[in-house]
Amino acid sequence: MKVIIIGGVAGGATAAARIRRLDEQAEIVVFERSGFISYANCGLPYYIGGVIEDENDLTLQTPESFWKRFRVKMNVHHEVTEIHPENKTVTVKNHESGAIFTESYDKIILSPGAQPIKPGFDGIDSNRIFTLRTVEDTLKIKKYLSSHKPESAVVVGGGFIGIEVAENLRELGVNITLVEAADQLMAPFDSDMAAFIHAEVRKNGINLMLGRMVEGFSDTDNGIDVKLKDFATLHTDMVVMAIGVAPETALAKAAGLELGIKGSIVVNDKMETSVPDIYAVGDAVQIKNFVTDTDTLISLAGPANKQGRIAADNICGGNSRYKGGQGSSVIKIFGMTAAATGINEKTAKTLDIHTDKVILSPMSHAGYYPGGKMMTIKVLFEKESYRILGAQIVGFDGVDKRIDVLATAIGAGMKVYELAELDLAYAPPYSSAKDPVNMAGYIAENIKNGMVKQWYCEDADTLPRDGSVTLLDTRTPFEYSRGHIGGFINIPVDELRERIGEIDKEKSVYVICQSGLRSYVASRILTGNGFNVYNFAGGFRFYDAVCNDKELNKKSTPCGMDA
Repeated sequence: MKVIIIGGVAGGATAAARIRRLDEQAEIVVFERSGFISYANCGLPYYIGGVIEDENDLTLQTPESFWKRFRVKMNVHHEVTEIHPENKTVTVKNHESGAIFTESYDKIILSPGAQPIKPGFDGIDSNRIFTLRTVEDTLKIKKYLSSHKPESAVVVGGGFIGIEVAENLRELGVNITLVEAADQLMAPFDSDMAAFIHAEVRKNGINLMLGRMVEGFSDTDNGIDVKLKDFATLHTDMVVMAIGVAPETALAKAAGLELGIKGSIVVNDKMETSVPDIYAVGDAVQIKNFVTDTDTLISLAGPANKQGRIAADNICGGNSRYKGGQGSSVIKIFGMTAAATGINEKTAKTLDIHTDKVILSPMSHAGYYPGGKMMTIKVLFEKESYRILGAQIVGFDGVDKRIDVLATAIGAGMKVYELAELDLAYAPPYSSAKDPVNMAGYIAENIKNGMVKQWYCEDADTLPRDGSVTLLDTRTPFEYSRGHIGGFINIPVDELRERIGEIDKEKSVYVICQSGLRSYVASRILTGNGFNVYNFAGGFRFYDAVCNDKELNKKSTPCGMDA
């Protein structure tokens, strides 16, 4: 059996190694257009910033090492230009020699990946504009930084690559403006959770411009102008375009493979395309969202590796199937960690899924053990079934392990209140006896059992201020004096029983505290005394962060740049 793999990196290289492990006699040939067959995509921004110092550390395998261990013929700087399914051959161009030749196959795995989106703006081909997808892209940026020593840069796009590049350039002392067309960074997060990300980005000296659309570029004698729609032009030394990626599927289209959303390759759960003996994996394929069972694209290394393994299994006579992805992801943002899995509220509303949520702000480990840091957790679930739909966490320590637990719970089909039952490891330096994931389950359990009703950040402006309801802040007078929501009276929770006569039992009560714990205690006190009570999800800390972010976004200007 002869297998041709088109494209290396996560999907292609994984498939090649797996086929060899399953079939010692197979002939495996890989054609990779770039000069690197297996490299750490996710590490590229950190090489630019100097966190990863040695360029060679980015290369996971070389053609020589792959051949030595797996007897796989790895051909770099070779591009497959045509696939001929009717006679099971491909046309290949050697970019080093210019030679064009034909290669036969029994099976093909397509792993072409995705390419950075570069809109047809005026000036887009400037040599001061960069994208970041390959090792070659990284080396190009690194060389520019070394030779030109730019003082400023505009990063266009607020996703994973945009933020990571912005952070690493900022750590080098470059003055950064981050421009994003949407009203928030990081699309997997809801806007309320993104508020914490925005705060961390701003705190570290990045000029954040949300809701601003780039329209074009123009080189000048001493830099490049970035033209914005309905806003002043920015002048800078260099630009990094990071507005997303698109499946690279021209080859698949020309070969007659069925294409799906955004031109991606349609595959079944065995990673088979619409053409016999041709498989496809990685960023170029359309998959099922595990949570919603809808078609989607997920450009992440984890799914690509799994898909490469599954395609290899099936080529070698197995029966492996891909169950879909849920987009579990994590990102370092200076000192902060932000992570998400499953779907967010925006997606749920688009799909008309009725949801509820719990929001909490626990410490990363036991409060009495030094060094604990607060995180904010949001867990989304389906109202009727209590099925977990997604989760988002922003914080500092312990974020990654909590999102992994929640991702596993989603994969296992758990109900949100069942999180309370999880037996999770505890020692004071690492967690609390009631782990934050357990706490999310306790809150959901209380909602399910009718022990608590919630109100949310988006309700704050519409709550009546005409006296028809009671708005109650249960923090200390000092906390209240430092900032509170207009119209809320202050009765500390520890004084509530003695002062309960100050509250009209005929009126519904909306309660808030700093994190949600004291207001929950107050809710139980009031409920036990016959009141109709709603507890705020997330606490004043959460409300304040969201409101501050909205105000800062309105005032967003390119501080520190010439405009």
